[in-house]
Amino acid sequence: MTLRTLHYHRQRRLLDLVFTDGTLKVLSAEFLRVHSPSAEVRGHGKPKLVANKRDVAISIINPVGHYGVKLIFDDGHNTGLYHFRYLCQLADEQEVLWQRYLARLKAANASRESLINIRPLG
Repeated sequence: MTLRTLHYHRQRRLLDLVFTDGTLKVLSAEFLRVHSPSAEVRGHGKPKLVANKRDVAISIINPVGHYGVKLIFDDGHNTGLYHFRYLCQLADEQEVLWQRYLARLKAANASRESLINIRPLG
C-alpha cells in the first residue's frame, strides 16, 4: 500500500493515514510519540521506555522529501523522522505494539498519565 494523505485531528490528537486504495488507518499522537524512530527513543539496541505521554499532541508536521515527515510534539520532542514505510509498519502492527508498550509500562511500574495535571485557564 502507498500512503496518499495524512490528516491530523488536533482536538482528538489522531493522525489519519489514507492509502491510495482508500484504506484508512488512525494512529494517536501518544502512540506515535512513544514509538518515535528517533535515536533518543530507540536507543542504541535498547529502546527507551517513554511514559507519561497520554496527553501529548503533535504541534507541527513537516514534510521531508517524498518519503516522510518530521513530527514535532508539544512536549518538545522533535528528533524523529517518520518515513512513510515506518508509518505503514506502525499502522499494520499497532495492536501488537500497543499491547507490548502497555506491558512494558506495567513492568516498569510506569504510567501513561501526565506527571502534572494542567487545566486551561478560563
